[in-house]
Amino acid sequence: MRIKPFKGVRPPKNLIEEVASRPYDVLNSEEARAEAAGNEKSLYRIIKPEIDFPEGMDEHDPAVYLKAAENFNMFQEKGWLVQDQKEHYYVYAQTMNGRTQYGLVVCAYVEDYMTGKIKKHELTRRDKEEDRMKHVRVNDANIEPVFFAYPDNAELDRLVMKYTEREPEYNFVAQLDGFGHTFWIIDEEKDMERITEMFAEMPALYIADGHHRSAAAALVGNEKAGLNPNHQGDEEYNYFMAVCFPAGQLTIIDYNRVVKDLNGLTEEEFLAKVGENFYVEEKGAEIYKPNALHNFSLYLNDKWYSLTAKPGTYDDNDPIGVLDVTISSNLILDEILGIKDLRSDKRIDFVGGIRGLGELKRRVDSGEMKVALALYPVSMKQLMDIADTGNIMPPKTTWFEPKLRSGLVIHKLTN
Repeated sequence: MRIKPFKGVRPPKNLIEEVASRPYDVLNSEEARAEAAGNEKSLYRIIKPEIDFPEGMDEHDPAVYLKAAENFNMFQEKGWLVQDQKEHYYVYAQTMNGRTQYGLVVCAYVEDYMTGKIKKHELTRRDKEEDRMKHVRVNDANIEPVFFAYPDNAELDRLVMKYTEREPEYNFVAQLDGFGHTFWIIDEEKDMERITEMFAEMPALYIADGHHRSAAAALVGNEKAGLNPNHQGDEEYNYFMAVCFPAGQLTIIDYNRVVKDLNGLTEEEFLAKVGENFYVEEKGAEIYKPNALHNFSLYLNDKWYSLTAKPGTYDDNDPIGVLDVTISSNLILDEILGIKDLRSDKRIDFVGGIRGLGELKRRVDSGEMKVALALYPVSMKQLMDIADTGNIMPPKTTWFEPKLRSGLVIHKLTN
């Protein structure tokens, strides 16, 4: 893998908490407007610039993208974002529930994405790619990083720890969710060279989160190469910003389903049909959490059920077929409930496990939904096996927490 250090554009130490924000795709315009209220320095003014317009403004209006670039320039003019004088790698640590994961902030190589060395496990939607491409183009920068995993590497861990024992550049706890964010600058030349060498020996990087951002960043870099008659291959636009974590430090949490109706079946008929492919055990009113692969939790009419897929209903040798999301999609959502397309069917919704199974109960008890299905989370090994075999996971399979905070560092495509 080819990576390089870069001259990060960052907030001064004393402004980090005012500037830093959640990523653009985890909240809507109204939520961003509320979070940025009274804070002119919030990064939402660059990544959700529709908040600077009257409510109801289409976030895809050309004027909104232009506003992003205008605000990005203003932040630099006012000294709210300042570019480092030298190229660096950076360490970004996140702490959630007492557990910390340590990522390296690097510039990944566009060509590695285009040739499949940076591996995907999800399909992307063209409209979402195009939205992010417009944002990268107009700002001439990767404002927000993407989230990669790499195979565990003990030497790299030791090198990262050397810097985490020093005084951090940033260290704060986000008020909204209580997650900690800590940031160090790698400034010793020999360490930067060694990091570059160690990544060069890696066979692959894996996109954990941010498939649309990765695609957009790489496609814009590729586009710029095609438009430059003097293209050399070492220009800054040949790279895009990523935070890379050792796979062993990452946890994928469950991504659950709620459905509006039982497809014309009574509750008894529905449970009987489920029982054809699953061992069904009633668990009562106490929340039941799946305890192993191929074990599911079902909530229906004030009761929780344990479902265990019967032998022969899945293929252990098929990296996609063995996934619980595939088993439940085929044998419950499609076969029984008639939901054929998870991406477009309006009868189904998805709930990230960070909200807890109580959120599934709430959605059903409110009458908004009829039935909820909780899944055992996918492992990083499963994700990497799928990416390595060139397969694509079904939609809404993985949920990573904590999300990367935006605004700690930005990468300009022109130095």
